[in-house]
Amino acid sequence: MWPSLRSALLSVPLFAACVLLAGLQSALAQTLDDRLAKANPAKGQEVFLRCGTCHTVEEGGRDKIGPNLWGIINRAVASDDDFRYSEALQEYGGSWELERLDEFLADPAGTVPGTRMMVPGVTDDAERSDLIAYLNQNSANPLPIGLDPELAEAEAAASDANKKRDFGLMVDAPGVEKTYALCTPCHSEMIIVQQGKTRKRWDKALDWMIEEQGMAPLSNDDREVVLDYLEANYNEDRPNFPKR
Repeated sequence: MWPSLRSALLSVPLFAACVLLAGLQSALAQTLDDRLAKANPAKGQEVFLRCGTCHTVEEGGRDKIGPNLWGIINRAVASDDDFRYSEALQEYGGSWELERLDEFLADPAGTVPGTRMMVPGVTDDAERSDLIAYLNQNSANPLPIGLDPELAEAEAAASDANKKRDFGLMVDAPGVEKTYALCTPCHSEMIIVQQGKTRKRWDKALDWMIEEQGMAPLSNDDREVVLDYLEANYNEDRPNFPKR
């Protein structure tokens, strides 16, 4: 009796561990589906502002530093004939199925070592799911994922009303969302807020970054928003220079 009891007791932790592992694997397999079912493309459009410096998403949009992303879901990897991809991404191959896209967006350099997309990934699961839902909408054949558009808009509006606005060192003022989204993928906030320039000098700084540093040109509307914000808040008198 005792040997069999001892054997039974010893087997319990191993059995429990196996059950737990199977449960975790099952949960992980369902996680993306669950997240995408609740994903909000309206919020994903806000997340895409961070991507818009390097990518366009509309049909027929031009390539920038990165390729146009219209119809990216389930599209073959590195398949834009007009864009020169890194060898690493070409060798990655396959298609941008939801699981692969989710993994890549979470950690581009970690997923495809050698990719030229060296910006940090979208590490927040909910934000990444919202982004995928938004990319999915920009397609001739979107998949049935994400919230209903009307519900998505209502949820996004409610979320915006309750959301604590946090733009790091950058002052919360008109135009901060777009300026933050367009500038911080490549620059720290301190690089921005420690400056003090007239609008003309900020305009020249943007020209220099585009012509000499490889920054993607901004649309006229985006450029005006950024210049309006910088002129109002980071002019020569530096009214919002962070206090030490």
